[in-house]
Formats: sequence, structure tokens, C-alpha cells
Amino acid sequence: MQPPMLAQPPQAVLFDAYGTLFDVHSVAALAEQLFAGQGQALSLAWREKQIEYTRLVSMSQTAGREHDAPFYKPFWDITRDALRHACARLQLPLSHAHETQLMNQYRALSAYPENRAVLTQLQQHGVRAGILSNGDPDMLATALRSAGLDALLNPVLSAHSVRRFKTDPAVYDLGPQALGLPAQAILFVSSNAWDALGASWYGYRTLWLNRSGQAFETLGGAPHHVANSLNEVLALFNIHA
Repeated sequence: MQPPMLAQPPQAVLFDAYGTLFDVHSVAALAEQLFAGQGQALSLAWREKQIEYTRLVSMSQTAGREHDAPFYKPFWDITRDALRHACARLQLPLSHAHETQLMNQYRALSAYPENRAVLTQLQQHGVRAGILSNGDPDMLATALRSAGLDALLNPVLSAHSVRRFKTDPAVYDLGPQALGLPAQAILFVSSNAWDALGASWYGYRTLWLNRSGQAFETLGGAPHHVANSLNEVLALFNIHA
């Protein structure tokens, strides 16, 4: 069941990056050029393993380890490891040159077409809009510059600073700390259902950006809002494009 709408508009907004602002499956076109007939399958397997690896790394932080330092890898390294696993799983020969091409493509993923107009409207109406992402700072900076969105988003918060990944509360903590607002006053927007759910559990006001008509998670809990386009964020701030 979806929670009731909140009467007061939020005071700020944080966007997930990968899958929400940037199309993680825009790498499929290059993958198809390199591995004919397998581009979409590789993109899907790559993303699935990337998220799985972030969860494994986060889980290691809370495991009982009295003597060894907790295991951690930055998101960039996890993304490369996930690509290698996906290719091995699909029995695709991944040369060093092809790996470099695919990873460079991941640095500059395609942004969704409505992003600029929505973020510009938010900025013009004085709404603070930032990013809260698993991505490394360098990855996020490159992606934002490539898409021409770097002047429209501040703060840009990276899970790297706490050496954990979503849905660990330590990552979600970064938003209230940076914005000086309680979580319930911040709208958190993600196209990843698991991320929208984790943020809802944490206490954010959430919007699940369900672009492709997927089913939401069934663990319990729901986002406050559901939309199929980023444009619908504006209405929550009483902005009419």
C-alpha cells in the first residue's frame, strides 16, 4: 500500500544517479557492437552483478571482524569487476581493449532527455537539488560534465565517503547532514525500486521513478510517490513547467 501524500512540499531534493539521471543501459549499444546479439544481455547482467557486489561489500562492513579491516572497493572497481563477471557468465571474450571501451562508455552514460529542463526549473525556483549516489566522486563529476548538468546539482554526495553502499543507513545519512534538514523534509528520487524502498525505510520522502512499468518490491513499505518521468518531480514543489 502506498503511504499517504504529505501535505507540505519538500524543502530539497536528492536524486540517485545511475538509472535515475543516467541510463545505465545506454552501454548496450556499444556492447552490441563488440558482441553481436549479446549487447542487451551483457548490459543487464553487468548491472545486476554491479548491484550485487555493492551489497556484498556493504555487508562485509558489519560482519564480525576483530583483526582484519573490512573489505571495501570503490564503485568504479566494482563496476569493472561486474563487467568481467558478466562477460564470463555469458562466455564473451573480454579483451583489455574491449574492457577499456566499455568502462569509458560507463563514465559518460546517456542522460535522460528531460533532466536538464527539470533541473533548470528547480534551480530557477530556488529548490536545492543534489545527488546521493553509490558512484565515486570522480565518476559522478565526469558523468555530470559529460551531460552538462554539473552546474545544476549541488551537493553531489558519494557513498565513497563512508565506504559503504546503499541501502546502508550510513549512505542515506549523508543527505540530512549535507542539507541541514531532517530526512522527511527531503525528497529522494530513484528509479531503482530497492533504493526507493531503502530510502523510505530510512525516513526520506520518496519518489520512485518507474519509467518502464515495473512492480515495486514486496518486502513491506512503499514510496510516497510514483512517477514515470522526472517531470513529475516539479509538481511536488508546486512548480508548473
